[in-house]
Amino acid sequence: MLRLNRTTRAALTVITVIALGFMYIPLFVIVMNSFNSGRVSGWPIPGFSLEWWGKALTNPAVHAALLNSVIVASVATAFALLLGTLAAFALQRFRFFGQHTVNLLIVLPITLPGIVTGVALSNTYFQVLKPMGINIGYWGMIIAHATFCVVMVFNNVIARLRRMHPNLDEASMDLGAGIGQTFRLVTFPQFRSAFIAGGLLAFALSFDEIVVTIFTAPPGVETLPLWIMNQMARPNEVNQVNVVATVMILLSLIPVYFSQKVSAVSDAK
Repeated sequence: MLRLNRTTRAALTVITVIALGFMYIPLFVIVMNSFNSGRVSGWPIPGFSLEWWGKALTNPAVHAALLNSVIVASVATAFALLLGTLAAFALQRFRFFGQHTVNLLIVLPITLPGIVTGVALSNTYFQVLKPMGINIGYWGMIIAHATFCVVMVFNNVIARLRRMHPNLDEASMDLGAGIGQTFRLVTFPQFRSAFIAGGLLAFALSFDEIVVTIFTAPPGVETLPLWIMNQMARPNEVNQVNVVATVMILLSLIPVYFSQKVSAVSDAK
């Protein structure tokens, strides 16, 4: 076991505190500004007020943006769960020519800069499909989100599959269980926690996505991150943005927390 002297431990503690402060103090400022009694966001705040909470929570534009975010994230996650799981099984359980290339192509979308993915999809939708008479519209945004959500599910599921012993499936079928029954009673319970964790992370990633959304959202449609970005150009509305950002911080903690819990359960098995 590595033992550190007192000076090294103190230095690491100071570095950790600075790093955490650098990440979380700006979030604290946003939360405090959501209770700002002034019309313009600033620090220190002149006083506390719930005025902006009332305006933000009753704002129809916020409701519409939130609904769009939930719909897009939910459907993109559903696609990701299906495609990511199937891809993980195909690459883990079978051997075929070009297997490593397929693995690279599946993971590639999450490694590309969001602006590259957004521009590529936008060009495809508006310069290739639209002239052909195919107006992909709202579904284009969902498909765009699904492209990188698939990676989250795929990485979680395939990591779990690599730790599973295929003899359990074979034993189940030797005892008379069919493919469907074996999957339901033997295979799925073994990777269920990774499946759920991947889905939660995919939902959180899609819900917060903005770069790809800018290029793929149809006219007049805003997700919550896109609404926030657009409102930042209006100084008198920034405090409403702080309220929405505070709510998003709290909501983002939920899937991350449960994902960590589920992953911990998976690692313990």
